[in-house]
Amino acid sequence: MTSVVLSIGSNLGDRLAHLQSVLDALGPAVTGVSPVYETDAWGGVEQSPFLNAVVLAEDPALDAHGWLRRAHELEDACGRTREQHWGPRTLDVDLVSCRDGDAEIVMDDPDLTLPHPYAHVRAFVLVPWSAVDASAASAASAVSAHLAALDPAERAGVRLTELVLRPRSAG
Repeated sequence: MTSVVLSIGSNLGDRLAHLQSVLDALGPAVTGVSPVYETDAWGGVEQSPFLNAVVLAEDPALDAHGWLRRAHELEDACGRTREQHWGPRTLDVDLVSCRDGDAEIVMDDPDLTLPHPYAHVRAFVLVPWSAVDASAASAASAVSAHLAALDPAERAGVRLTELVLRPRSAG
């Protein structure tokens, strides 16, 4: 059984609808979803704020590259274009972490690096992840430690919204 931590974000069009489309498409594979946060864009490109969330999911039929293909399918369904690195996007779906049972998958190939190489410095990933995953929020967790190490201004830039994403159950 592979499980993933997906960071999802949108800053173009109906941002909430783009995020919700991920949960709708993954259906019963979703095992958890964080609250929705608004964050300023990361990476130095001038653009509108993002809505961000973290989704936990599992699917016995997908390996790490299968999850990457699925992420690209979800982005494509929302009209994602890749014109500018770290530029505006309708939907961004990043694989943050992937596990096969109890073992974390570690890889560094041309298509996929796991765990995500920048997740540990991105408050917009760490804050929602710690909100949805109790083990990630624990004092012994690397996620918790990375979050504590971030500049307080970086953490403060991840603003909780009242927006809600709703997982779709089977049936």
